[in-house]
Amino acid sequence: MSEIICVTNRRLCSDLLRQVTAVAAAHPHSIVLREKDLPEADYARLAAEVMAVCRTYGTPCTLHSFPETAQRLGAKRIHLPLPQLRELPEAQKHRFAVIGVSVHSVQEAQEAQALGAAYLTAGHIFATDCKKGLPGRGLDFLREVCGAVDIPVYAIGGITPERMPDIRRSGAAGACVMSGLMQCTDAGAYLDAFEVK
Repeated sequence: MSEIICVTNRRLCSDLLRQVTAVAAAHPHSIVLREKDLPEADYARLAAEVMAVCRTYGTPCTLHSFPETAQRLGAKRIHLPLPQLRELPEAQKHRFAVIGVSVHSVQEAQEAQALGAAYLTAGHIFATDCKKGLPGRGLDFLREVCGAVDIPVYAIGGITPERMPDIRRSGAAGACVMSGLMQCTDAGAYLDAFEVK
């Protein structure tokens, strides 16, 4: 199983569905369909297509930000910002097998775990174009988050294959990649480059 979660961004590729198909065929740990800026109806249509692609390749698909839509589509995995998880009713939480949460501090990590998160994405670790002008929180931050919780933590922000050994040494289960997987021409080779030998 790959240590890499693919996070989508349709603005980084010419054809999102084609890119997701190539990535799903390479079997990352999962694909998070982020596209949270879409109107919910548009997101639902795209999510149905992406879920079908992921089913074809046996790659876990995680929807993002729209729990009601995820439930309607039968999705068992959802990724939420912490404020959304705080508001999610307990009954709704139990309809998902996996809830992932984005966190930006040790305190948020502990809260997310207490609220039922199955895994965390912690970031941003390194400087990244997604957060222009903001310095990364660094490996010490990642180490602190990993040490503060009992659930898997995935680093996010500025992740490259060269940084993966340090990320693993910090205690992370793996990392999230957006730009590289949205823009690469060979997803299998790209994912292989991340595997720590």
